[in-house]
Amino acid sequence: MNLGVVLQTDPPARRVVELAVLAEQAGFDYVWTFDSPVLWQEPFVVYSQILAATQRVRVGPMVTNPLSRDWAVTASLFATLNEMFGNRTVCGIGRGDSAVRVLGGNPATLATLGDAMAVIKGLATGKTIAYRGREVQIPWVRDGSLDVLMAAYGPRALALAGADADGVILQLADPYLVEWSARLAREARSGSARADEPFSVVAAAPAYVGDHLAHQRDQVRWFGGMVGNHVADLVERYGARSGAVPQALTDYVAARPAYDYAHHGKAGNPSTDFVPDEVVDRFCLLGPAKAHLERLAELASLGVDQFAVYLMHDAKEETLEAYASEVIPALVGTPA
Repeated sequence: MNLGVVLQTDPPARRVVELAVLAEQAGFDYVWTFDSPVLWQEPFVVYSQILAATQRVRVGPMVTNPLSRDWAVTASLFATLNEMFGNRTVCGIGRGDSAVRVLGGNPATLATLGDAMAVIKGLATGKTIAYRGREVQIPWVRDGSLDVLMAAYGPRALALAGADADGVILQLADPYLVEWSARLAREARSGSARADEPFSVVAAAPAYVGDHLAHQRDQVRWFGGMVGNHVADLVERYGARSGAVPQALTDYVAARPAYDYAHHGKAGNPSTDFVPDEVVDRFCLLGPAKAHLERLAELASLGVDQFAVYLMHDAKEETLEAYASEVIPALVGTPA
């Protein structure tokens, strides 16, 4: 199982680069960031600095979207970084949450997202792609490579990820829900034109190593609120008792208040007080290193290829150090 970290591009950018370097030194394989142009700094600028300061990690957004940038611009950004640093980027993409909602927009349709994934991957890898009614190619791309992973929650989104993406991003660490989601995506993969191509499953959630569980819960409760944004969309689309989405994923959003994106992804988010401890414990990795190892082993047994640690709490360095000394050495060789 590979490991990644997920950062926010809060200023100063040099702090983000420092954490990325520490993550590589700790043994992590991927460095991801949020991508929301009003709430945080531009990630692709920061990626160039991370890649220059590291040697091994792959970097990319968790997640970008089809609406904030022209698809050709997004493809060129990835292709440029790959040309400079040797195919070390990865594209996580979804319909769009904070990036578009803060500006008064709505998330993209799944049809738009599917088209965007094909164009971004095709152009970034040097292929000729039909885009805006004409054949387009980036002529300077040589030996380009880009995995495009799609964030998904509901059945239709999971089916699209399985059929058309290189992998799926599941933003939670609950084994039951990860198993349900990964199964739907893999079933779609097996019946698609890309059935013989590799497909990866990434689970992503906050991880906090330590013994003070009440404090840890308060530091990562924001995550249940972030997930709740997507679950609320599913409830609106399918209904809370439709059976299309597991009840374990829909029940807790019944008490969800209005959500303030000014506190999005931050410890102490007042919009997430409705998230109960049970949901925090299910969705996140908390407690001593032994508890993390047990959950990671369970996720690996369910076919998770990478676990990405959301590092938005008050013990960033301490968590990286704990993973370096206690988790990663014991995790090496854990089969997926």
